[in-house]
Amino acid sequence: MSAEFKLARRRLQQGLLGSLIGLAGVLSAPLALAAEEVKIGFVIKQPDESWFQDEWRFAEMAAKEKGFKLVKIAAQDGDKLLAAIDNLAAQRVQGMVVCVPDVKLGPALVARARQAGLKLLTVDDRLVNGAGAVMEAVPHVGISAKGIGEQVGEALLAEVKKRGWKLAEVGAIRVTYDQLATSKERTDGASAVLIKAGLPAANIFNAPMPKADTENAFNASSSVLTQKPQFKQWIAFGPNDEAVLGAVRAGEGKGLRADRLVGVGIGGSAAAMNEFAKSELTGFASTVMISPRRHGYDTALAMYQWIVEGRAPAPLTLTSGEVADRGNVKQVRARLGL
Repeated sequence: MSAEFKLARRRLQQGLLGSLIGLAGVLSAPLALAAEEVKIGFVIKQPDESWFQDEWRFAEMAAKEKGFKLVKIAAQDGDKLLAAIDNLAAQRVQGMVVCVPDVKLGPALVARARQAGLKLLTVDDRLVNGAGAVMEAVPHVGISAKGIGEQVGEALLAEVKKRGWKLAEVGAIRVTYDQLATSKERTDGASAVLIKAGLPAANIFNAPMPKADTENAFNASSSVLTQKPQFKQWIAFGPNDEAVLGAVRAGEGKGLRADRLVGVGIGGSAAAMNEFAKSELTGFASTVMISPRRHGYDTALAMYQWIVEGRAPAPLTLTSGEVADRGNVKQVRARLGL
């Protein structure tokens, strides 16, 4: 074997070895990426409410099934939200599902998330820009607020019919929290159905809340009932169960029991379940239940697929609700995964 042949063979072997090493490096790159722990942040605005607790619970189910780490953070205001992003970035989290405390934080949130390298998916409340326009570039999973409000209106009409009341003689407490677009859409949807059915628009009285909870709803509704003593029969609606329960409690304080005041809530909260469990019938007749599973499990799963598979979520996903009362609440909860 000549020296020239040996040299050529050595060079060929070295070339093949180099190619194999390079190929191994290319093949190992996605394996290294796959080996990196997937971390997803889930930020909510009201950790004391059962709805958001359930969202976390279902997100944890997705984390357990897919093997990613879920980082849960509560951010009740803008400062805490922006601090949460810094926290997630420090933990090398790749994506964030967030229910914002204020939708007008949209531009600041998007800019900070981009700076931190976080994929962003909003849930429940949709971001708006400085001009108040929806930020459609951010994927969103929300509730069909208007549709659910319309379901509330229909449920109230059924209660009015059941009691044999005349719509022209009924007063309506519209407990409002119009600072939040989805809240306004809910109460607007209910109002539209009631007016179309024959309830005079002049019979609907706004009861604005500074905060969407039972105490503030109680105070706002008490004021309306005091100012409008001419109505002997009342219906009540608002953006959530807590608002309607406040109106019901205010009615009870004025001597309006279940035979004279009826309310329909939204959310299927623990407070609503407690109301259904009472031995005495109250004015809280029903609630439009929405599924926290879709807002917790499905959003966390969508973020995982976006991170791991590069498959971005749909730009907009809207969910609907189902009316539950004392008689069917167990069956409805089972259907919604509760």
